[in-house]
Amino acid sequence: MSETQREEGTPVLPREFAPPTEREFTGYQRLVYREAGIWLSEAKKALLVGRVSRRLRELGGLSFGDYLRRAEEDEGERVRLLDALCTHETHFFREPRHFELLEREVLPRWRAHGDTGMGEGRQVRVWSAGCSSGEEPFSLAMVLRHHLPAEEGWDIQILATDLSTRVLERARQALWPVDKAEEIPKSYLRAYMLRGVGSQEGKMKAGPELRSLVRFQRVNLNDGQGVVGRFDLIFCRNVLIYFDMASKTRAVERLLSHLSPQGLLFLGHSESLTGPGWGVRTVIPTVYAPRPLPRDATRRG
Repeated sequence: MSETQREEGTPVLPREFAPPTEREFTGYQRLVYREAGIWLSEAKKALLVGRVSRRLRELGGLSFGDYLRRAEEDEGERVRLLDALCTHETHFFREPRHFELLEREVLPRWRAHGDTGMGEGRQVRVWSAGCSSGEEPFSLAMVLRHHLPAEEGWDIQILATDLSTRVLERARQALWPVDKAEEIPKSYLRAYMLRGVGSQEGKMKAGPELRSLVRFQRVNLNDGQGVVGRFDLIFCRNVLIYFDMASKTRAVERLLSHLSPQGLLFLGHSESLTGPGWGVRTVIPTVYAPRPLPRDATRRG
């Protein structure tokens, strides 16, 4: 999942729309929480009204109550509802300290050792959870490809996932307004991005080398289905802030279950894992590594 449910002003409803009743809003709260682990507080009511109203128009003016019943019964409509409630705001190379850690410490160490410590040669697996419109996984692709060149045998695989099918389709296109170029270091921009011409003027696109590294998939962190294997790096930034403690606990447990023993988990700047229960240690703020097992436990294992 990407950043969701930002505050919006009170929407002006068309005359044909009556706002949801308290009972109906409670129904939406329960549905969204059950499906995505996100609790819509009373303060998010205006957001829900504004976003769902667009879908009601598309369906010919259903009421909020009618649409709630439809979403309850139709899995495809539930996906559309979650799509409607998602706001996707992201940037290339967001939270620079994370990329500095990779470029100054992690990737030089992997290159010097000739592997990631997973015992699988020069294969690198990365999961960008909550990838939004693709800026994060493609930022990672640029950094990894630069430091771990293909001619040295490095095989890079990036899984980019999001709850929203709509935003995943945008991410697959790997196409952005050319204004986004300002967020990308010039050396990476020249090496990996293509400037649009003709009908694509004013846009930029990731080059074929980068696109070959990234695979997109819809994944709901609330159920964790569809993700297989371990990853050397997991980025899940600015997603957990929208979960309550129970949902956050489930999501973090799933993320850590897919993290390699030598891997790193990256969270957003306002997210943290505190306390010994998580079984991780802090590398730098918001970056975590699995805590090594005691020697006795390692021998027993």
